Amino acid sequence: MIICPVCEHQQAQGDECDNCGKKLQVPRAAAAVAVQTLPELEQTLHAGGRVAVDAPLIPELDSTRQKAGPDLPVQVVQDMETTRAAPIDKVSVEAVTDLDTGRAADDGVRTAAPTGAVVCRYCRNVQADGIVCDKCGMRLPKARPAPQAAAKGAGASASAEDLTWMPCQKCRTPTRPNKICSVCGTRVVAVDA
Repeated sequence: MIICPVCEHQQAQGDECDNCGKKLQVPRAAAAVAVQTLPELEQTLHAGGRVAVDAPLIPELDSTRQKAGPDLPVQVVQDMETTRAAPIDKVSVEAVTDLDTGRAADDGVRTAAPTGAVVCRYCRNVQADGIVCDKCGMRLPKARPAPQAAAKGAGASASAEDLTWMPCQKCRTPTRPNKICSVCGTRVVAVDA
């Protein structure tokens, strides 16, 4: 996985960041170098692995390990409250008659998408247009205009390829055709209808 050093976008392949356009340097494998040991270097490794070491116990050292003592009888504390509940017989379950389990009828009114100036949640900059903050560069909490609305607002200057978006086949994120998804890194393939 390649991570962009500017915007920290992760992508699976490519030499250019799909998010900000930064040229990426793909890490190359290091060349194999022959390593020779120095003849005067003392070898500290033991042949064959572990070596048995004679470690006698110190007689004046007090051992804190508890020896196996006598078995004590189990004592029950009379004043202790136990948390185990008594067994319960079958309980009759009655349905609540006045409980409404349905949904309210649809009135057709929809919440309008936010428009106008937006306050950046990171630097508190107030900005009227754009999806990236002009001050700190973070994404603004703003709804994207629909492709039809963007085409009407932009006029003939925008090409049809810039206005088409498709959902990613893997995570359903809106992505341009034949580009890499910014969320999961899957290349979104345009299907000819």
